[in-house]
Amino acid sequence: MAEIRLELIEKIEGEAQVRYHSEEGQVTFAEILFLNSRHIERILRGRDPLDALSINPRVCGICGHAHLIATVRALEGCFEGLRISDKARNIRELTLSLELLQNHFKWFYLTILPLLELEAPLERALEPARVAGEMIALLAGQYPHTSYALPGGICGEITPVDLLEFRHRLRRLQTLFRRYIVDVELEAFVHCERIEEMLGKSGDLPKAMRRILDRGWERLGQSHDRFIVFGEGLFHPGKSVGTRLREHLDLRYVREEIVPGTQARKVAYRDRPYETGPLARAMVMKTPLVKEAHRRYRDSLFTRILARICEIPRLIGYLDRLLKEIDLAQEAWIDPGSFPSEAEGTGIVEAARGSLIHRVSIREGRIREYEIITPTQWNLGNGTPEDPGVAQQALIGLRREDPTELVFKSFDVCSVCTTH
Repeated sequence: MAEIRLELIEKIEGEAQVRYHSEEGQVTFAEILFLNSRHIERILRGRDPLDALSINPRVCGICGHAHLIATVRALEGCFEGLRISDKARNIRELTLSLELLQNHFKWFYLTILPLLELEAPLERALEPARVAGEMIALLAGQYPHTSYALPGGICGEITPVDLLEFRHRLRRLQTLFRRYIVDVELEAFVHCERIEEMLGKSGDLPKAMRRILDRGWERLGQSHDRFIVFGEGLFHPGKSVGTRLREHLDLRYVREEIVPGTQARKVAYRDRPYETGPLARAMVMKTPLVKEAHRRYRDSLFTRILARICEIPRLIGYLDRLLKEIDLAQEAWIDPGSFPSEAEGTGIVEAARGSLIHRVSIREGRIREYEIITPTQWNLGNGTPEDPGVAQQALIGLRREDPTELVFKSFDVCSVCTTH
């Protein structure tokens, strides 16, 4: 007998609902509904381009810094031949990477472990987030809603003392990862290839993965097995269908589409849905442990959760390398001059949930059009029963006794980013 069930998704930023269509206790389709939008893109029309630097970080309280960096890159794309100093570029990468890192900790402890009915002490989320926030503030003045990046570089200068304080806190993050997540040297974990080796360690990640295996959930949440990454820095741009990797991407093939019944626009590449985020990045970068999990369980919730936590030690190593490269003698900001009367620019970053794209069009020195394509549009956008979106496909086939909320939240739901 056909059944339709409407479920409110709680403990997310914003509001979302899922309308489950079931037959004999098994999900046959799921509509993901985001009912509210602030229409940030409309607010930006007609404004001075620099206004976007203050408005866009307010798209999201969780990944606002990613929106800032995507905005400034889009605006810089409007200037022909503009180059910023390596120091400014590295400092932006440091602060952006720290936002990813602290989001990973919070998602794991505040969302995933409670759904697995495992102990999740609040301080294990808050302490790494606090340390990472302090590190961003050392370089950018404040966090969240930092506004230190602007076309041409960054405003403000950092000192050797700031870098010493930063280094001290970076060591603290390394300690917290080993104390809470998994007790193993970070470099060894990055290169670990055997799931059994990871499961044999102490820490909350092995506990979580063992719980999934014990309950027989390791194959749940499989989707289209298609992945896409647009950002650079630590990560490699490219797309993967299963394990077949293609590195060339063309933004002209990224298309948004309005979907009836929800404020969220779906996104596709060459008319096909792709998963973005930590699992996509791990597949494109061929992270050993994630590749092994994918070989066994494909793009399941097991592999998706593992991929996000595997990113933390990579980010810490990246922070360490960037810190060593900073030359304080370089200019923090290079004056780009006035905005052209007519110009277009694109800014792309890898945010915690995946690839974030900003596009701006300027006419007569004002913003004519602004387009924001968020990671959750890729992952949570609605398709049709014949061509479901990424999260929709992951939910199809689940039975009443299966952990539908865990599968859904393995994508890290955020309605304010999805609709902006």
